[in-house]
Amino acid sequence: MRRGGKSAGSFASNNLFVLAVTLLVFKDREGFAAISVLIAAILFFPLSADPLRKLPRARMAVWPIGRLERGLLRILSIALNPVAWVLAWLALRKAVTWELWAAVALLFAVAFAIPGRAGEGRPAWFRAMPHFPVALDQLIRNNLRQTFATLDFYCALAIAAGGFAFRCAGSLPPAAFLPMSLVVTMALSTYATNLFGLDGTTGMTRYRLLPIAAWQVLAAKDAAFLLVTIALTLALSPMAALAAAFVGLAYGHYASVAHRHADARWRFATSKGLAGGLLQMVAMALAGAAVIDGSPWALVPCAGLYAWSTWHWSRGFETA
Repeated sequence: MRRGGKSAGSFASNNLFVLAVTLLVFKDREGFAAISVLIAAILFFPLSADPLRKLPRARMAVWPIGRLERGLLRILSIALNPVAWVLAWLALRKAVTWELWAAVALLFAVAFAIPGRAGEGRPAWFRAMPHFPVALDQLIRNNLRQTFATLDFYCALAIAAGGFAFRCAGSLPPAAFLPMSLVVTMALSTYATNLFGLDGTTGMTRYRLLPIAAWQVLAAKDAAFLLVTIALTLALSPMAALAAAFVGLAYGHYASVAHRHADARWRFATSKGLAGGLLQMVAMALAGAAVIDGSPWALVPCAGLYAWSTWHWSRGFETA
């Protein structure tokens, strides 16, 4: 639990948090507060999970304790959860209303109890990835699963869902389509800087043993990233999001190959440097604006930069 709590702070090097701090620097306190609340809300659910799920089932099965003792252990394990301590502190300090505290406590109970009753393995929706009529089908499906195992995706999903709801209600002005699409893409962009972060050492070994070229390994990861980006921005400005995604991946190839580091599932993706993430987001914003405010043909140099990056850094991947 202590290690898990430390990994929860990874959002400090995430591009979405860097964007929030940038907004604060430009005195946009509302934007900073909105993104910070979103990060906290998304992080709430993995932090609320049952601590006993971190133990292998085979290990728990050989413990010499009965059903009553197991039930007692599950109740006592709540004390290991940091969210439980936060709720207790809020209740004692009366920092929030009882109604809000009860709502948060209910969400905590749901997040704590449901995982404890889940079956073996991944949930069905997580396994049921669509098939693609290409040779890299299984690699793309695996990379989609990895994308869905990051909290970056759920932040982007929440932003996109909000934009879709406001557009359906007719209260989202057309001028907001571009910035919302860019924010959705930026929410995913940190994952693009560490595409191999969830593969581990064994995963990298498997990639090198596959009878395919290195650029195809990168292409499979990029395909999953682009599919998710376009799907989330269809109701907003998909062309701008596609241009931003191309530019984000062009930088992401360099970071993923030259500065690969391990990431944890169900946590925010991390980057090696804040300056690189800020530069990446500026380039993405310029690319998206060029397509919408300039000409759709601006998508062509973005795609060209992406193609060159894929070719160049696939050579680096082979020698890494």
